[in-house]
Amino acid sequence: MKDIINILVVEDSSVVRDFLVFILSSEPDMNVIGTAANGREAVEFVKRKKPDLITMDIEMPVMNGMEATREIMSSIPVPIIIVTSSYSQSEVEKTYKAIDAGALAILAKPNGIGHKDFEKNRKELIKIVRVMSEVKLVTRKSKFSKVVQETTINKPAVDIDESKINYKIIAIGVSTGGPQVLQKILSALPASFNIPIVIVQHIPPGFMEGMVEWLNGCTALDVSIAKDKEELKGGNIYFCPPEYHLGIDNKMRVELKEDAPGYNIKPSVSYMYRSVGKHFEKKAVGVLLTGMGKDGAEELAMIRERGGLTIAQDEESSVVYGMPGEAAKLGACKYIMSPDKIVEKLISLNK
Repeated sequence: MKDIINILVVEDSSVVRDFLVFILSSEPDMNVIGTAANGREAVEFVKRKKPDLITMDIEMPVMNGMEATREIMSSIPVPIIIVTSSYSQSEVEKTYKAIDAGALAILAKPNGIGHKDFEKNRKELIKIVRVMSEVKLVTRKSKFSKVVQETTINKPAVDIDESKINYKIIAIGVSTGGPQVLQKILSALPASFNIPIVIVQHIPPGFMEGMVEWLNGCTALDVSIAKDKEELKGGNIYFCPPEYHLGIDNKMRVELKEDAPGYNIKPSVSYMYRSVGKHFEKKAVGVLLTGMGKDGAEELAMIRERGGLTIAQDEESSVVYGMPGEAAKLGACKYIMSPDKIVEKLISLNK
């Protein structure tokens, strides 16, 4: 990790800007080397002095955060975190266009010091800044232009001939860096793809609807937020709502739970995998993509032990090799693949 992380804070509100500077500057390994009140100022600053990381607001005068992200990422790539609080349709749309342009993560603006969630928000911001500052960027989304040869990890498990299995469900778990890789994978699936896909994406409340709308415009399949008791249909993609855990019963129906003892992250990839592995065994596919932490790693191993097909994203293409890396250490994944190879594998399962 860098000794000192040099940060540019881009935010049009002077109050919020000063607040972010206060939070970041309070950390011994962080140094705010500049601020900008709009996207044009941010672009000009990066030309003069390249920071290690940028926190970027979306709605700003002169040039908004989406336009600034696109310009920065196409010329002098810098890790960019979108930090926003407005959930208006216009701002959420611009947020995902910024993700499409190369921004790495989305965070809600921290609540004030007196708020009950302040410390939680502060820690999340600091953690994301530290991790994202280490991401190596060469050109806009260059990570996804590479096709990495698939590899396998051997572990005693039921060895199944994939060509003979009629797979019933694909369960995808993903966190930091998720919108980018999901867009790449889902947009490449053909309209004829008929295996239901359920997804747990760690994302701040208020951004899920915008992500679903964005992805609906990128893929031939229908993307929606899962509803309790809803029956899964082939060729449809279902996201777990952020305030629930998602399970699937043995009749292919969604089960949403507000609380699940033993699962500290909500929504939990582990909770979803355990449900899918229990009910579908060798007819289940588990895919674990980029993200911090280890949510889903042990339960992906459980899916494999029950005969299901398990895949983890490779380190080369992951924004953060936390969750898939933990799964790899456990031998939980039959395949470790680039996004391009994951697409090929999923299409090969479609019958």
